[in-house]
Amino acid sequence: MKPIVLVHGFWVTPRSWEHWITHYEAKGHRVIAPGYPGFEVEVEELNANPDIITAVTVPAIIDKLEAEIRALPEAPIIIGHSAGGAFTQILLDHGYGAAGVAMNSAPTEGVKVVPLSQVKSTFPVLRSPANRHKSIGLSLEEWKYAFTNTFSDEESEILYRRYHVPASGGILWGSVLANFQPGHQDTWVDYHNDKRAPLLFVSGSEDHIMPPSVQRSNAKHYKSNTVTEHIEYEGYAHLLPAQKGWEEIADHVLDWALRHAR
Repeated sequence: MKPIVLVHGFWVTPRSWEHWITHYEAKGHRVIAPGYPGFEVEVEELNANPDIITAVTVPAIIDKLEAEIRALPEAPIIIGHSAGGAFTQILLDHGYGAAGVAMNSAPTEGVKVVPLSQVKSTFPVLRSPANRHKSIGLSLEEWKYAFTNTFSDEESEILYRRYHVPASGGILWGSVLANFQPGHQDTWVDYHNDKRAPLLFVSGSEDHIMPPSVQRSNAKHYKSNTVTEHIEYEGYAHLLPAQKGWEEIADHVLDWALRHAR
């Protein structure tokens, strides 16, 4: 049984993978869901002390994830959601992982598709350059639009209280500016890397913050001979790992990864 590494995105913590962890462990897999540096504490403490989040950088996140993966007995399946999808792409490009899955993934450098729903979803952070030096949370209404637009109001609020934390304004602004600055930035990957492990992009058709057009564009950037595929699930929002029916998706992506694993 290959180990599985689950990589969370912004505005949430490893807690967002809680059901996937138990689901995969029940199948006999060793599963780890590392937090970003400083995210070893719980959601409640991060909300009380967002300075931990403000201090986080992409290189520090990647360094920690790589250290966690090197400690495993064999190359794992890496599954990332949202920003974790971009980090999954970076990890694969760096030679880690037997296969990767990027779900509702944030784009890596060079992907310039910016749908209006994405602009609205990220506006709480990007409306002010001053937010580059802050951690910015979402209101419940902003969370509903960006993460849970296909969920009931009750479900949205329960998940908001359980999962939501602020996000790093510096990292989000950095990802926006990456396509306009000279040289390679933090989210750069080599789209021609033939040594990269196979990669599956997964989109939710109703995702507002990372719509399928972003995933399709990201996937098309890859020009290597390594397997790169994209699948779209109808009716799913951004918080796909917590939406009713997630078990089917969890099983499908794991089956794909095991079949294609190096």
